[in-house]
Amino acid sequence: MKSRLMDILKGKFLVSEDAVKNWRFILFVSALAVFMIASSHSVDRKVHEIARLNDEVKELQNEYVDTRSIMQRMKLESTILSRLENKGLKQSETAPRKIVVLEGR
Repeated sequence: MKSRLMDILKGKFLVSEDAVKNWRFILFVSALAVFMIASSHSVDRKVHEIARLNDEVKELQNEYVDTRSIMQRMKLESTILSRLENKGLKQSETAPRKIVVLEGR
């Protein structure tokens, strides 16, 4: 048991007669480790991108709500009247009349 451990620590399994099998396995495990690390980094990048995009969506939603509320305030009759008073226009005191066109006359 002790001699086997020493052989492993000295690396004799890499230079022995059946070392080709060991090298193939070591290269396979190394390739899997590199693939796993690359996959992990890719996932991390995607997670950060998703978080950034979620923040951007929230910011754009807030901007949309602000713009919509400003637009609604601008469409109010009182706002329109106050802007037109500066130009000399005012609200008519008589109600508008409906014009009816009869066909055939």
